[in-house]
Amino acid sequence: MKILYLILPVFFCIHLPLAAQDVRDKNGIKTGSVDEKGNIRDKNGIKEGAFDKDGNIRDKNGIKQSTIDDKGAIRDKNGIKIGSIDKDGTVRDKNGIKLGEVCDDGTVRDKNGIKIGSAKDVDKSQAAWLFFFSGK
Repeated sequence: MKILYLILPVFFCIHLPLAAQDVRDKNGIKTGSVDEKGNIRDKNGIKEGAFDKDGNIRDKNGIKQSTIDDKGAIRDKNGIKIGSIDKDGTVRDKNGIKLGEVCDDGTVRDKNGIKIGSAKDVDKSQAAWLFFFSGK
């Protein structure tokens, strides 16, 4: 049981940021953030939704909108696959076509390699959802 108490905090630190992390557009202008509890906030700090520890993305009212599973599949609220993120950060649509990538340094690029934003220290799968799937 002691081991479980030591492992669980490490697990949650990996999946949720330790402090609020900014999400920025291609010009470096802050468009929002993800805080230490997984809350998704707009540029003014108003909560728009949240990433929970089970891989669900919820709207500001707590209603499930999407899910990211442990294999990188991104699903809509009905469980239908809308895309995925590979371990290397490649983001794909539901048909496997490359949409872009989330780089190790947090830079987000479109399918042509052009920078569309950044989400430094935000989990790659969360950054992929924010930039490529949040409008779906």
